[in-house]
Amino acid sequence: MGLRRMKTVAACALALAFVVTLASCGEEPGVEEPAREGLALELGDLEYNVFITRQLNPDVAPDKAYYTGPDVPKGETLYGVFLQVCNKTEGRHESTDNFVVKDNQHEEFEPEELPEGNPFAYHPRTLGPEECIPEAGSVAQLGPTEATMLLFRLPVEVTENRPLELEIVDATGERLTYELDL
Repeated sequence: MGLRRMKTVAACALALAFVVTLASCGEEPGVEEPAREGLALELGDLEYNVFITRQLNPDVAPDKAYYTGPDVPKGETLYGVFLQVCNKTEGRHESTDNFVVKDNQHEEFEPEELPEGNPFAYHPRTLGPEECIPEAGSVAQLGPTEATMLLFRLPVEVTENRPLELEIVDATGERLTYELDL
């Protein structure tokens, strides 16, 4: 086989491999389909990562620090969605405060307000270059989840309407969706 023909065959093989790779990529996680927890995904100029979602029990020691409010009424439960937001750009950018949990029955739930003094509570703010929420060295960043928390009060029966998804919307209307692992 001549050198020219070998180059042509090699180029065709590379082009075919590229097409196969593109075809196997599938949908974009968080945008075209819900992302799984633990994936850091860009939304606008910031990177959001939902690390873990778990039911909270304020009667046990670890969870007392996450929630110090009134007792939860019978038939409701608390879930903490633990997330991190980071600015990987050179500019300053505002994190969002637009979060909602949706169930498969199209019911929507907004996070509970947590006091400014709660060291684990997520509060939006402007992030400088290489800054994150939670702030490096903070109680939340050094804690077991290494994240801040959004608190959701859900009717117990909603936890059966899975999958539950967290939708994050930034100021421009762009959206990310995470499937919550309940």
